[in-house]
Amino acid sequence: MGLDEVQRLQRRAIATRAVTPPVTRRRSTLRSLGPRSAATLSPRPRPRQRRAQRTPAWIPLLRAATEAAALLTAALIGIIAALGRLSQWFSGAELWSNLVAFAAAVLALCIGTGVVLRVWIALRQWIGPRLRWLPPTAAIGIAALAGWWALQPGFHREVDNLRTLVGGPAEAERVAIAHQVYAAYRRSDLAQLRRTLERGEVYEATVHAAAAAFGVDPEVLMGVGVVESSFNPRTSKDGGRGVFQITSPPAPALGDARRELGAERVDLLNQRHNAYVAAATLRRYLDAMNGDLFLGLLAYNIGPRNGGLVSIMGQYGARDFVTIQPYLQNLPRDYPIRVLSAALAYRLWRAQGRLPRYEDGENARRIQNLGIPGLPLLSAPRIAADPSL
Repeated sequence: MGLDEVQRLQRRAIATRAVTPPVTRRRSTLRSLGPRSAATLSPRPRPRQRRAQRTPAWIPLLRAATEAAALLTAALIGIIAALGRLSQWFSGAELWSNLVAFAAAVLALCIGTGVVLRVWIALRQWIGPRLRWLPPTAAIGIAALAGWWALQPGFHREVDNLRTLVGGPAEAERVAIAHQVYAAYRRSDLAQLRRTLERGEVYEATVHAAAAAFGVDPEVLMGVGVVESSFNPRTSKDGGRGVFQITSPPAPALGDARRELGAERVDLLNQRHNAYVAAATLRRYLDAMNGDLFLGLLAYNIGPRNGGLVSIMGQYGARDFVTIQPYLQNLPRDYPIRVLSAALAYRLWRAQGRLPRYEDGENARRIQNLGIPGLPLLSAPRIAADPSL
């Protein structure tokens, strides 16, 4: 074979290797490396990966919102109860034994709350990835327990303690006046009061409709009817007419009643008109006294004569029912007490069908727990029962 033939064969071999497919060359290489090396170099089949199911974005938000709402509810109830208890423990005016001690206890309460919150966050970070619904479920359980405690009489007493702490002198005055109402009920002739309420059944629906028309408490308005006429409508010597013994109502109140009644004029001998004028007048005086029930009832009784109660309070610088009483002179300063005592009797009569004696057994506690119409509920005081009282 000549030199030219050899060179031609070499060029053909080079050209053949150049056009050989990569797979063919790889297979020949694997055959030359043996079975173990071929297994090492061969690509492993990829396992089929399951497509991960994506959690809707609102579910984590729901868990977080539920947990936060439950914890805030439980914390609010717990803080109210704790502050009420502390205000009872450290009540007084001494600097170190009362004021400083109370401030230190509040500081300790804040620190304790922060520690509990930090522990909760740590536990949540450890439990959350494993059991995502456990933290909100536990928070709901804590809130339910706190809600149960909020319905107990003990919590109501703590609320009263806190209300006294925050309300200051105004709250103390309100509590004192409320107990005057209970005392007035205790001194009442219950048999006569029951007969009065039975007579008032005829006017009950009308009084409730008038109260609803002007946004006043219907039980309080019934109490006004008891005190004014004992539900025995008449025309008295001083000019009072009807169930509510209306004499000279304010002109704006007459206009309000006429609009609600849809009448061209008001007839005070018509008992429906009489009740509407009474409700409109009481509403006017309550608004003038910024919603103060005692002052509103006192203004209703005094009427517009000589500028009314507003003029008397301005003259003597009185600010509330307690400070105005010494200046009322011949005016019936106990009128609000008598009205609310009658309203309390009406509430008891509707709830129990009878008028229990205040001093018998546990009646005082039960009546105080029922509350006075128009006033926030006062819990019964924690006093040891004494049969001799």
